[in-house]
Amino acid sequence: MDNVIENAESLSSISTIDKTIHEPARLMILAFLFIVESADYVYLVDQTGMTWGNLSSHIGKLEDAGFVEVKKEFVNKKPHTMLAITDQGREAFQAYREKLEQLLQELPE
Repeated sequence: MDNVIENAESLSSISTIDKTIHEPARLMILAFLFIVESADYVYLVDQTGMTWGNLSSHIGKLEDAGFVEVKKEFVNKKPHTMLAITDQGREAFQAYREKLEQLLQELPE
């Protein structure tokens, strides 16, 4: 019975996972930006398979959380949007990874 209680306590810590990052689309965006540091919308649409609107919606949530920086400019008179992971986003992503690894290690096999 003690083992069941320990497992339940381990599982309850799942609720402490950062829900902004945990959503699969945002997790994928942050994972790409964690690796490449910055990318434009075209690259992320190609890599994630998301629509422009869906990507924009998730980027907005990540930007509101301070995890990504959005830079809009014109290149050859065409709009060009660059995205970069912020220091806060990098730290949050790393903390998310560590928390998830910890939770998975605590689960019984």
